[in-house]
Amino acid sequence: MTRTLWTLSLMIVLASMLPASAPAQTPSRLVIGMNADIRSLEPGVNRDSNTDTVIHQIFEGLVAYRRDLTVGPALADSWQVSDEGRTYTFTLREGATFHNGKPVTSAEVKWVWDRLIGASTWACRAIFDGRSGARVAAVEAPDPRTVVFRLDRSSGVFLKQLANLQCHIVAAHPDSVDAEGRWANPIGSGPLRLREWRRAEYVLLDRVPDYRSSAAPADGFSGARVMQVDQVQFRIIPDSSAREAALVTGAVDVVHQIEPQQIDTLKQRGMTVTAALGLSWSTLLLQTDDPLLSNVKIRQAIAHALDLKQIAEARNIGMAEANPSAVSEATAFFSPAYLQWPAHDPARARALLREAGYRGEPLWLQTNRQFANMYQNAVMAEAMLSAAGFRVQLEVIDWATQLSNYLNGRFQIQSFGFSARFDPGLMYATFIADKIQTKTAQYGNAEAIRLLAESERTSDDRTRAGLFAQLHAMIRQDVPIIGLYFNPNVEASHPRVQGYRPWPAGQPITWGVTK
Repeated sequence: MTRTLWTLSLMIVLASMLPASAPAQTPSRLVIGMNADIRSLEPGVNRDSNTDTVIHQIFEGLVAYRRDLTVGPALADSWQVSDEGRTYTFTLREGATFHNGKPVTSAEVKWVWDRLIGASTWACRAIFDGRSGARVAAVEAPDPRTVVFRLDRSSGVFLKQLANLQCHIVAAHPDSVDAEGRWANPIGSGPLRLREWRRAEYVLLDRVPDYRSSAAPADGFSGARVMQVDQVQFRIIPDSSAREAALVTGAVDVVHQIEPQQIDTLKQRGMTVTAALGLSWSTLLLQTDDPLLSNVKIRQAIAHALDLKQIAEARNIGMAEANPSAVSEATAFFSPAYLQWPAHDPARARALLREAGYRGEPLWLQTNRQFANMYQNAVMAEAMLSAAGFRVQLEVIDWATQLSNYLNGRFQIQSFGFSARFDPGLMYATFIADKIQTKTAQYGNAEAIRLLAESERTSDDRTRAGLFAQLHAMIRQDVPIIGLYFNPNVEASHPRVQGYRPWPAGQPITWGVTK
């Protein structure tokens, strides 16, 4: 035997004596079915509810909402309020790091803040620049673990606004942008990081192995975020029936916001269905700047033409009652007084139309099929309005176009929905503002703006409740918006999933969930 053959034989023998290598383990993956793709991965820019969902898996804010709608720790583990309520000093939790391994410091929190407040497209800018609340006069980073917010006056809701899921006030590393300052790659400090975004198909996130969680108890978006799975995938399945079929077959593990009509079927097929009172508000928006709808009698006629009880019952099969106000039953502020509204009275609607001189001008009602509740609400509203003497044209467009129209005030009537707000003041702030300065404002009444500002200044809940009641009375008279109901948070999961449960925010919580 030659030396080469002898060496090769020895290598084969030695290899045969080595233990067999274990097969590569498939990472555990939680798959959540969503009805539409996200719009962006840049915090605060081009958002909607699905975008909020993914943003808050990758990034963390200083504070966050608990399940009981109070504000608790997140990236900051403590804070102090001083200077008669005008200064908030936050201490960042020790050991927090970004997905690139660099430590989270106050400098990055300030960097994101400066980027947001300088962007005219940031939806929450008016809340913090003094137009709709206290103005943030300065954000300071005196040392790596300390962030200081200085307000021009005290505010009773500043912490709630800071935790607002729609505002995206989070920490991100500056390496998230390219050399020209354009957003390129999301680098956050949350328990999950981006692996791949395949548009219109899925967003795949990986667990961050060295993530150091908050020491506070897990509670909603606050406290510990301990991942029990290796990956989370948000799979885009626009059709509701297809999403629910994917759940039954095991292709997805959780369906976020299932259709109420499918509850019994899914239960019969062994799925776990859970529900919670909701904070997401289904509405009809009335463009008061429109030549026709600027007449309050026309708007009042619309209110009398609609049977809110029937709309809520048909859509939610008894899981959510009609609610024309911006105050959800899930909040401590709710009382039956908020259900007062112009009665369903088609005869009164016709009389108001005659008084207003209505001559059959068309009403264009915008909606989309992507969100079943918006479409179904629009179809029912069209029938009721037509029965009361209106000439209605249903305008079915894609969601992206409808959202753009909303952001720019380009509509007569829209079937719309506001994402969850954890305080009635935050919901009122979404549509009460100066209509010249804020295109998304529905109600620009000066007294309403004053009452909202007063509710923002005080932290006394009894005083705030009285102010909200006054706002509802004004809206009931002027009808700039018609609330329909607050969507119940109905979610379904496959029986192999443990630890998943909904909460009023309506946003999936992926940490603490096992398969």
